Amino acid sequence: MTNHNDVDQIAAEAQRWADTTLKKTLDRFPERQNEFVTVSSAPIERLYTPDDLADNDYLRDIGFPGEYPYTRGVHATMHRGRLWTMRMFAGFGTAEETNARFRYLLSQGQTGLSVAFDMPTLYGYDSDAPEALGEFGKCGVAVSSLADMEVLFDQIPLGEVTTSMTINSPAAVIWAMYIAAAEKQGYRRAQLGGTLQN
Repeated sequence: MTNHNDVDQIAAEAQRWADTTLKKTLDRFPERQNEFVTVSSAPIERLYTPDDLADNDYLRDIGFPGEYPYTRGVHATMHRGRLWTMRMFAGFGTAEETNARFRYLLSQGQTGLSVAFDMPTLYGYDSDAPEALGEFGKCGVAVSSLADMEVLFDQIPLGEVTTSMTINSPAAVIWAMYIAAAEKQGYRRAQLGGTLQN
């Protein structure tokens, strides 16, 4: 970790930077707003230095990649061992049409899937419900049944490809259908990966 002398030297250099480099830039290009905050309203400082981590316990608060608390990432080798998953948000029309698109994307090097569902599916309506009239497959794929889910992922090895599904209130039902489709392909739940957004 950084020793006390280093912290003092860094603090002095940070002040020099603020008085020179930063001041010149701000004189020419003022910041867009006076204060920046996270979505949780926590203030975001302009610059962070080791002094900001003085109270952190490395092992407790940061740790190692692939280990709790996962601050350094969920995989031990991170992108050095495996690139991030590349998945295009895709889905339209019928399960057959979207399946063809998924298989094409995978053949072109995509490494995961991201399912865009149509509005009736997002709201939990069957495609033939009166509320779904005119919305079938417009902004995503229509999935009303386990049969649709099986067709959607036909010839796609669900135990080898992670899937992200952006879905609303029917998330539990869609997830159950996904698990059932994967089990019919011969995969166990522990072999599945991806995310389900509710």
